Amino acid sequence: MRPSPETITDTPPAPLEWLVARESVPYEAAIAVMEARAAAIADGRAGECVWLLEHPPLYTAGTSANPAELVDPDRFPVHRTGRGGRYTYHGPGQRVAYVMVDLNARGRDVRAFVRSLEAWLIAALAELGVTGERSDSGVGIFVEGAKIASIGVRVRRWVTFHGVSLNVAPDLEHFSGIVPCGLHGTPVTSLAALGAETGMDRVDAALRASFEKVFGSKPD
Repeated sequence: MRPSPETITDTPPAPLEWLVARESVPYEAAIAVMEARAAAIADGRAGECVWLLEHPPLYTAGTSANPAELVDPDRFPVHRTGRGGRYTYHGPGQRVAYVMVDLNARGRDVRAFVRSLEAWLIAALAELGVTGERSDSGVGIFVEGAKIASIGVRVRRWVTFHGVSLNVAPDLEHFSGIVPCGLHGTPVTSLAALGAETGMDRVDAALRASFEKVFGSKPD
């Protein structure tokens, strides 16, 4: 039986969900969760989500990774991943934000989405008293020429996953096992190295407030 026109209502989009992992999350487990959530979003079974977490020390290789840029392959586990970009490091003291949003509702423009991720990180850093900027040398956010945040995304059925990583207070020496993001000679930095705020709750609050300014709390 077909519903009458009076009974047909448009369901408003659900607010974007924020999840915070209080313990370190293994990389493979995070990938499985992201892929399942992205599929559910694409099928209309779940709403959008940003997941904030940390990983144990590891290197990831994006789709453009050059094996020559893995300087110390035996130092930490190396994970091949479907996100864009080259080699990067994840570990304790780094805030990883996996962003699972529906570009069907937000505009099918991956380049614009990446620019919005950059704007988000710059705004969050400003909340923490740090001036971040884009660079012509590569995707990510830099402070006085040193890289403080990386971006690597994947899109499937116009739903995004993977996302960004912000160096809060990681061991920066751990980056020496790779050429981070293929940027030869570019140093890495962190909020701690800059003498800025490093409380993870404060960082998370800045990320959330800035995200809603850039993206909004729900799709159009």
